[in-house]
Amino acid sequence: MVKIVQVYGGMLMTAMGQTLLLALLSLFFASILGLVFGMLKVVPNKVCNFIGMVYVDAIRGWPLIVLAFFVYFTFPAFVQGLGYRSFRLTSLQAGTIALALNCGAYMAEIIRAGIQSVDGGQMEAARSLGLPYITSMRKVVLPQAVRTMIPSIINQFIITLKDTSILSAIGFPELTNATKTIVANTMNTQGWMVAGLMYMVVIILLSKLSGYIERRVRYAQ
Repeated sequence: MVKIVQVYGGMLMTAMGQTLLLALLSLFFASILGLVFGMLKVVPNKVCNFIGMVYVDAIRGWPLIVLAFFVYFTFPAFVQGLGYRSFRLTSLQAGTIALALNCGAYMAEIIRAGIQSVDGGQMEAARSLGLPYITSMRKVVLPQAVRTMIPSIINQFIITLKDTSILSAIGFPELTNATKTIVANTMNTQGWMVAGLMYMVVIILLSKLSGYIERRVRYAQ
């Protein structure tokens, strides 16, 4: 195991950097999707509620690897069939889209639950003061809801970070893919132990961060 670290340490660290990049990009776009569809699920409009429900239920019903294959292979083929022959997606682009769509569905539920955890009287009080619905949501409800959302969002980031390993199936050079190459070259399966330890260190650090933020939020309240 020590020899693997000595020889392939740089490659593994680069792969971990790619893993973190993919997770951060996915979480960024997932947060946007989650906010949009989470809001659609709580606004007092049945059509919006239905749209939000369809997105969340449909995406959560797809295994991530199937979604990744669809985005990487099927979607470009469909676009090319429309006449855009040069259309391609890199593994980073396809991986980001697939993870963002998947994570966005869960983020939508986190945001919905966070908003609904705020006492309904807060919205009623803001509306009674003459504030429009969107302004009331943005300035009164969401700031309170974010406090309860933060630990769940960090936990979702941890899940997304681990889910990046699935995208080795479409050739993205993240940690699992790099480890697979190292094990194939060296015939030494201890490479998987090194990868597992690297994942574990990053996830433990994120878990500690989540606990710290949760304590700070509790103290602020």
